[in-house]
Amino acid sequence: MAGQLYQLAWNLWWTWQPDVVAIFRDLDPVLWRQQNHNPIAFLAVLPPERIEQRADEIALESRINTAFRQLDEYLREGRTLAGTSFGILQRSPVAYFAAEFALHESMPMYSGGLGALVGDHLKSASDLGVPLVGIGIFYTQGYFRQRLDATGWQEESYGQVDLRTLPLRRAMGRYGRPVVVEIPLDGDRLLLGAWRAEVGRATLVLLDSDIEGNSPANRALTAHLYGGDERERLVQEIILGIGGVRMLNALKMQPGALHMNEGHSVLAALELARQWKVADGVAFATAHREVALRSVFTTHTPVAAGHDRFAPELVLQHLGWMQREFNISPEEFLGLGRVNPHDPSERFCMTVVGLKSARYANAVSALHGRTTRQMWQSLWPGRPEAEVPIGHITNGVHTKSWLAPPMLDLYTRRLGSDWQRQMCNPEIWDKMEAIPDAALWEAHRVAKRRMLNYVMRSTILQRAGNGSTPAAPALDIDVLTLCFARRMAEYKRAGLLFSDPNRLAALVNEAGRGLQIIMAGKGHPRDDHAKGLLQHVVTLSRDPRFRERVIFVEDYDFGVARHLVQGCDVWLNTPRRPLEACGTSGQKVVLNGGLNLSVLDGWWAEAYDGENGFAIGEEHVPADAAVQDARDAASLYDLLENKVIPLYYHRDGGTVPHAWVARMKRAVVTLAAYFNADRMVRDYVRECYLPAAGGVSSAMPGMHSNHPRPCPM
Repeated sequence: MAGQLYQLAWNLWWTWQPDVVAIFRDLDPVLWRQQNHNPIAFLAVLPPERIEQRADEIALESRINTAFRQLDEYLREGRTLAGTSFGILQRSPVAYFAAEFALHESMPMYSGGLGALVGDHLKSASDLGVPLVGIGIFYTQGYFRQRLDATGWQEESYGQVDLRTLPLRRAMGRYGRPVVVEIPLDGDRLLLGAWRAEVGRATLVLLDSDIEGNSPANRALTAHLYGGDERERLVQEIILGIGGVRMLNALKMQPGALHMNEGHSVLAALELARQWKVADGVAFATAHREVALRSVFTTHTPVAAGHDRFAPELVLQHLGWMQREFNISPEEFLGLGRVNPHDPSERFCMTVVGLKSARYANAVSALHGRTTRQMWQSLWPGRPEAEVPIGHITNGVHTKSWLAPPMLDLYTRRLGSDWQRQMCNPEIWDKMEAIPDAALWEAHRVAKRRMLNYVMRSTILQRAGNGSTPAAPALDIDVLTLCFARRMAEYKRAGLLFSDPNRLAALVNEAGRGLQIIMAGKGHPRDDHAKGLLQHVVTLSRDPRFRERVIFVEDYDFGVARHLVQGCDVWLNTPRRPLEACGTSGQKVVLNGGLNLSVLDGWWAEAYDGENGFAIGEEHVPADAAVQDARDAASLYDLLENKVIPLYYHRDGGTVPHAWVARMKRAVVTLAAYFNADRMVRDYVRECYLPAAGGVSSAMPGMHSNHPRPCPM
């Protein structure tokens, strides 16, 4: 029995199977929480005799056998989207590059939204049977852990990730030896190993410089995510892009299409062009064009600081060997990363490299697409904005990874056992109208109670950790609960809700109604402005006027996010339009019965219909940011006072807020079929991956073009 549990733990398929999670939890709920919901760590400290005892006590054996059989059937199944329709991808899979992958809180290889998005992409590719190999970096110390001191200032700490507790195995080659590749670095060589994880049917390969043969300094290059100085960031991008391609070669994985997420990974396209040039003896321009025809580049932010730019001399120091192999001048090489190739003062921008190296370029929402075309129009001189070849594919979320068990049970009973296979079909969601209001409301309340219990437990622990009295806040399931959780970047305006503390206090303390606010988020370790904003928010959350009805949860991660999106009544999102690329956290809320209260930015700009949530402010954006902030704050308070709070507490003499539930249903009916990762991956397959693979029989390098078309505008 323990052997079957270990096999279940070694494929991350379990992370989106609540029945399997329940098996581990039911063996010992307290120990399960203590081990951060990590089944390998959990089983390592749970004696086998205890497993047998608990299995007998609660009749677990049949549940374990069922889960084991379901995993086996899932891995064998041939009736998938790709298995029945897209043979070219079976022969030549998609290589999917990203700097971070968020799959579960027990795998700390991510910082936030980008990681969650690419993790969801990997999971949906698995569900749909799309052959896809993820390539990232194994960060030996992960992302930082957050602790707030007595003043509310963020303190960071790093710990060594315990490989013994992760479902990772060394990538092995011939004769059962670990695969090692090398890349040039500072006139020497850097060795890279790799770890493999199975994510359902998909594979994730994580590169690692912490191996024998490297100097101590080079072993530490893959220690931290988004840490270090400019040189370290550039070297990590060399490791990801160039090292990733070489590792795929060593593992005999030849992709038919290359998908690069953000500028962190775009050197993969240049390395493929280099290999093509060497293999076919062609000019660099020819090799670069051939690779571009098979490449997809996705940009995930309209914020200028999110686009990596490096000093020209640093680029030539670390990539001069590549420039020489291309047989082009240093100026021509640097021009690959410049909007104006002839401007020697312009820094080398990885986003520019990506846009020049991929035939298929896309933003991640309709509004982001328009903003991105405006940002980069000068790369195509003479073209009007509408003809700039950057399309959009709106992000979606992996439904089962974020769906609360009570809501999953409700949908399975009311929509049919096959609803997950048909989630992109709007007709499935039309059945929501037939669900009794009381049934939907009760399922949401169960999820909300679980979330509030989690927040109260977390608050007790964090208060004990910083020397405060470890008492639980007085959170009430009957009080309207608003959640805000995201990276503490300035443009996300975490403080907008607190712009008038007295007015907010009146809402929090209103007799017979009231408001609860739960917040979470991290500031980048090197961004003191973001940490100052975080301190301001935390200080306000501790204001006595709010009577502990405003709670900040420390150490925002995948687990915190999952609990909050599953249980909130209202999800608050206040970016300064149009700086939010997509913002998928609000999509996770919809299927869990929560409503969005958001600025019309990112995905919400194309999702809001007037009745499926609430919209802050207007589509028109004033030129002055201070004016925009003031108008949006006024709109937010007005909505809370006159729409959101009255609608939530209006009960028609009963216990169910029927008008509120009608809006919940409207949100699911109008949004669920489109804003999910299955639809997103289908769009990438149809509009990008298949044309990039080109219907040819060989994989890169050495493929031949079938004149693919770009992603749609």
